[in-house]
Amino acid sequence: MTALKTDDFMAMKGAGYYSQATIGAKHVMDNAAGLILDALERRPLADDGTDFTMTDMGCADGGTSIDMVGRVLSAVRAKCPSRPIRMVYTDLPRNDFSQVFKNVHGLTGLETYAKSISDLYVFASATSFHRQIVPAGSLDLGHSATASHYITEVPMPIENHVHMVGATGATRDAWRAKGAVDWENFLLNRTRELKPGGFLALFNFGIDEEGRYLGSTGGVSMFDTFDRIWREMAAEGTITEAEVLATNFPQVYRTVEEFRAPLDDPGSPVYQAGLRAEHVETRVVRCPFAVDFERHGDAAKFARAYIPTLRSWSEPVFLAGLSPERTVEERAEIVDAYFGRYEAEVARAPHGHAMDYVHCYMICRKV
Repeated sequence: MTALKTDDFMAMKGAGYYSQATIGAKHVMDNAAGLILDALERRPLADDGTDFTMTDMGCADGGTSIDMVGRVLSAVRAKCPSRPIRMVYTDLPRNDFSQVFKNVHGLTGLETYAKSISDLYVFASATSFHRQIVPAGSLDLGHSATASHYITEVPMPIENHVHMVGATGATRDAWRAKGAVDWENFLLNRTRELKPGGFLALFNFGIDEEGRYLGSTGGVSMFDTFDRIWREMAAEGTITEAEVLATNFPQVYRTVEEFRAPLDDPGSPVYQAGLRAEHVETRVVRCPFAVDFERHGDAAKFARAYIPTLRSWSEPVFLAGLSPERTVEERAEIVDAYFGRYEAEVARAPHGHAMDYVHCYMICRKV
């Protein structure tokens, strides 16, 4: 079986859908902007006229990070009036980069920093963060949020689940091993890009010290629900067992220890290249739609609001699992029906459903 490469199919939903539906990802970055500003203060920037470059890796449509990026670049401009600022948005080739520029340049109604920061130059790169994105020694600040859990390819099918968090035994070991290799490579590429003294602000989906992860914080497990509904559709004959086996999220959720390992081990290539962990913590950011439901109590309203945030990033995985022999229209109908079932289930029994965001927040600096 040919390994399914993430670049070949993965993209967040475009045309503004992602940032409109995925408000929780924005909360993650807005709430953690202080970590980046503190890192800027710890090593003051020289106002020496050289370019300042920041990347947003795994940017989707740029809407969820726009306020955080604005705060950070405004602080850079205040400290360094003479330095041109280069802002580089990066994602996979299928990403809707047109929407990135519409958001950043104020064509969609979003408040944007681009109108208030002078000597600013905005670029985009359709290059996976598993490769080097900018020239060596040119990066001042590399940022990525809710993205680096994506691995380069599926190492092997997961027999009993659609996500590695549900895998067991040798299968789970294979996924964790793939995650370790890709994480080390990710960090090595960033270390090559960074200037001495430059830093990374990485807000990564992961498994926290209490064993919690995205959508599994004590209520109904989101990934278990993904898996169960997909298998129910197979049992009814809507999809095949082969299509279920082919449906695997190309993601690895790492523990704090796994995140830190390449940065703490003096023998690792990452450590030897000069990258160090400056700050590491975990946080849980509550699902905004579940919080709203606690206020308004309307189950159907909650379901209508909640399902799009799941769909904004998971839909490509289910489409990719379906046979290429099916027409595009047939695949779309199946996926529509799938999310329709999920919505009906939430509307019928809403309590416990939530996509709480569990992240490991890291500031890493090149010494």
